[in-house]
Amino acid sequence: MKIYFAGAIRAGRTDAELYAKIIALLKEHGEVLTEHVANANLTTRGEELSEEQIFNRDASWLASSDVIVAEVTQPSLGVGFELFLGHTLGKPTLCLYREQEGKRLSAIITGNKSLTVRKYKVPEELPAIFKEFLKV
Repeated sequence: MKIYFAGAIRAGRTDAELYAKIIALLKEHGEVLTEHVANANLTTRGEELSEEQIFNRDASWLASSDVIVAEVTQPSLGVGFELFLGHTLGKPTLCLYREQEGKRLSAIITGNKSLTVRKYKVPEELPAIFKEFLKV
């Protein structure tokens, strides 16, 4: 199974350590095409590729993936675009959201019934969520 993982890069790297945990768990279920999202050396400046190269690579990965898993707690235009592109391609998509006092996930995400949205509080809840979504 090819898994496209989406998480914020230019919108903020505060969850990079969490992304690494998520990717490690996802690798138990298949090939994660976007392991670089968890790279601790990756900053909000992004990668050493042109923006066109990043777009073309990521769009190709999205098209070839079997499923999309996105951590959507940190709002990110890029992740939102990836979710929309995955939606248009008909990809099964899981959106993970850590519940936070005084914040709510965008209705454009929660209102889209083609997306599976799962709230969680701690990473220890994720294996069960992945097992259910990936039907493992």
